[in-house]
Amino acid sequence: MHDSITDLTNIAIVATVAVILGFGFMRLRQPPIVGYIIAGLVLGPTGLGFVSHSPSISLLAELGVLMLLFIIGMELSIRAFTMVLRPAVIIVLGQLAAAFAITATFGYILQWRFEQMLVLAFIVALSSTAVAIKVLEEIGELRTETGRITIGIMIAQDLAVVPILILTTALGEGEVSSDVLGWSLFFKVALAVGGLAILLTFLARPGKYRLPFTDLVHDRHDVIALAMIAFCFSAAALSGLAGLSAAYGAFVAGLIVSSSTLRSEAITVTAPIQSILVFIFFLSVGLLLDLNYVRDNWQVVTLFATGVILAKTVLNILLVRYSGFGWDIALPAGLATAQIGEFSFILAAAALSSRVLDHDTYRLALSVIAVTLIVSPIWMTTARRFHDVARTGIMDFRTALAETYADELSEIEKGARRLAHYGRRTRRYVRATRRTVAVNIERRRRAKIQPEPHDDSKASADKRKLETDLMDSGKTSSKSEK
Repeated sequence: MHDSITDLTNIAIVATVAVILGFGFMRLRQPPIVGYIIAGLVLGPTGLGFVSHSPSISLLAELGVLMLLFIIGMELSIRAFTMVLRPAVIIVLGQLAAAFAITATFGYILQWRFEQMLVLAFIVALSSTAVAIKVLEEIGELRTETGRITIGIMIAQDLAVVPILILTTALGEGEVSSDVLGWSLFFKVALAVGGLAILLTFLARPGKYRLPFTDLVHDRHDVIALAMIAFCFSAAALSGLAGLSAAYGAFVAGLIVSSSTLRSEAITVTAPIQSILVFIFFLSVGLLLDLNYVRDNWQVVTLFATGVILAKTVLNILLVRYSGFGWDIALPAGLATAQIGEFSFILAAAALSSRVLDHDTYRLALSVIAVTLIVSPIWMTTARRFHDVARTGIMDFRTALAETYADELSEIEKGARRLAHYGRRTRRYVRATRRTVAVNIERRRRAKIQPEPHDDSKASADKRKLETDLMDSGKTSSKSEK
């Protein structure tokens, strides 16, 4: 019982610190998710150890991914996706090819197997839908053409997870090595892709669809929230039983709700849940990261993460640009998709369980995912601001840097002035306290060495006064007797 209370206390401390760091990054005009990851990283099992290693952390992360993808799917529009379907598919295919080139380069140096390079290419190619949406929303680009093509790319990536998961499982079972175009693998991929195509065609038709339980939950917000959670878990369970990812089933369930008449009510009701799930997911990312592995292999992690961010940024910008969009759209869209995403955790876990990835390669994948999730929002904000500053005609790097981070520098200066003010007050209080303590100690020391002299004259005067009072009282009593 005592251990359970201690664990809950430590988790509460970690959550509190994560919220405080999130507020701090918001004050510095940076996404709060960075603070969540850093809090989990510093206070996690390999950091200060407030939370120990346990399967519950992985379960928490997977639950966060599952519910988060359901809500993300619910907010997306299939009809808007069909408008950018062709360029989105071309961009995703280019991302997969480039990701394989990157991982093949590292794999040749580190002597990875072909299966490892292929799975890591899938992991690297996928971007974070949650991060992209949050960042685009913060810079006011979510409802623009930039947001439309970026979300289209995210949906195309998420839909590509189905054949990627099937292929990853087949790599672990030896289907690909024994028969590259085996009928079993071909049937699974064809069935999954065909089912998705039918579903998307159905959802892209004009009009809204009524779910079977719409009449039961309409205008009852508490029941709608429960119905959405039940629908999410049901779809996740069916997807898992079919041999696919449970998180993918949750994402498809969200897409179904997005085309239904309950969409607006469901989004309103689940908005607070989304904030909690974002917090849980990114906190668990930090908790899962192995700092000991990062410390022992920091060169490989740093090189891999830097290469991924830079390569994905440049590649995504060029792919969006040469898909028919202008540079003003290509730049933020490419920056928003520079990180590695939520489904990459699912792929990494599936590859580990099927023994395609060994434990060290799995830890490398988690480390690179976490680093890119931390750096990407800051990277996008910085690059976007540099671009805006450069458009004003400032070409000097120091001046551009000062203009880019003027707000952050102002907040830091305010904080420094407050700290200096409180520091001066504290130092004055400490000095006054020290002087008072020193004076009291000196008085006590002198009192022990030189005790106060006995005043005989005062004692004699008190004695005479007492005798006089007694005599007066005697005279008074004699007069009363007479």
